[in-house]
Amino acid sequence: MFITKMSLPRRTFLRGMGAVVSLPLLEAMVPAATALASTPANPKTRFGAVYVPHGAIMDHWTPATTGRGFEFTPILKPLEAHRDRVVVISNLTRAGTTIGDHAVAPSGWLTGALAKATEAEDVRVGTTIDQIVVRQIGQETPLPSLELATEDFSSYVGGCTPLFSCTYMNTISWSSPTTPLPMEINPRIVFERLFGRAGTQTQRLARMEEDRSILDGISHDLADIKLGLGPRDQARVRDYLDNVREIERTEAKNAQELIAIDAPIGVPDSFDDHAAILFDLLTVAYQADITRVFTFMIGREASQRTHPQLDLTEPWHNLSHHGYDPDKLVKNVKINHYYATLFAGFVKKLAAIPDGDGSLLDHALVFYGSGMSDGDSHGTGPLPLVAVGGGAGAGNRHIQAPVQTPIGNLWLGVAHTFGSSIESVGESTGPLEL
Repeated sequence: MFITKMSLPRRTFLRGMGAVVSLPLLEAMVPAATALASTPANPKTRFGAVYVPHGAIMDHWTPATTGRGFEFTPILKPLEAHRDRVVVISNLTRAGTTIGDHAVAPSGWLTGALAKATEAEDVRVGTTIDQIVVRQIGQETPLPSLELATEDFSSYVGGCTPLFSCTYMNTISWSSPTTPLPMEINPRIVFERLFGRAGTQTQRLARMEEDRSILDGISHDLADIKLGLGPRDQARVRDYLDNVREIERTEAKNAQELIAIDAPIGVPDSFDDHAAILFDLLTVAYQADITRVFTFMIGREASQRTHPQLDLTEPWHNLSHHGYDPDKLVKNVKINHYYATLFAGFVKKLAAIPDGDGSLLDHALVFYGSGMSDGDSHGTGPLPLVAVGGGAGAGNRHIQAPVQTPIGNLWLGVAHTFGSSIESVGESTGPLEL
């Protein structure tokens, strides 16, 4: 028997124009006559966490029934198309009380711990679950993790809420109890972290005006690679590079008004575009195995963002203090549904991209939720939380944990799923398994 199938290394890079583009997992990366699970190309489960501020209207979030086959609520309706990969977890609570409100909510979400009361630099809370997972799966990729956000926190220093440092509100990721990780908001910087610094700002602007892509510089290497690929691999490469080009097109659209002035290219004026391009960057980072772990603060606690795209002009923070006013409750549900829709778009892309013997969604565990329950009272629980992806186990489930289960219990169970032998996370009392 003659086996002529080519075998590419799992980490194959194409270089050109100052950029380094890695390829997604291809069939050609699996040696002939070898089971996928027995090779370095075996897809690993990725981890992600998307944080939404100001809690949720829980009556419109929590399913009425537990177990399998629950009815999706108005807020979670956008995720229904992927119900087989969706698990809702209820009755979790974070550490502490409502004191510190907008500071202890994001800092306690992934740590399961209560932040130290300080407005100085001696901050302390806990190591977040994403960074615990990084120690297990983040050392094999070019970037151990990515930390993203949509709002500029650079002007927030000192005390942002009585007794608590702004640091607690500016990130959801901590590599140690005293080491917060900065969240990057600029898509251009994220793009360059993924693919390299493709020329100076002037060169990038010139390339955009000429409608050129960094991918143009790797065309020769790409042509050589494609010669030995089968039809399915060629389709995967084409789709992956199309995603990269789409990110560039979104950035180029944002640059049109900036080319006339010497300003950096990066954050789109439209929030929809900003969130979409960051989700796209996370998608290609997963697809090319550049990182397997991310955190994304899609909004900052106490955010004054308005939502004209929803015909809402009052700042989000103000609306979250609804006082049970029927009109404000409706507006909050509308906002909650809108952010769930943005997240559902990301989930849809993960589900559509092949990865090994499944899809990116099959090989991921991504959490979406908030460190606050009811925004009006700054409630500590029950927290809105949903898990998506094959890493969550059997989908189409609503898990109702015992009342006031520490969220650290969930993160302890997740840590064990990723192979960590850690014995506690924050104020956990025992692991909660998905």
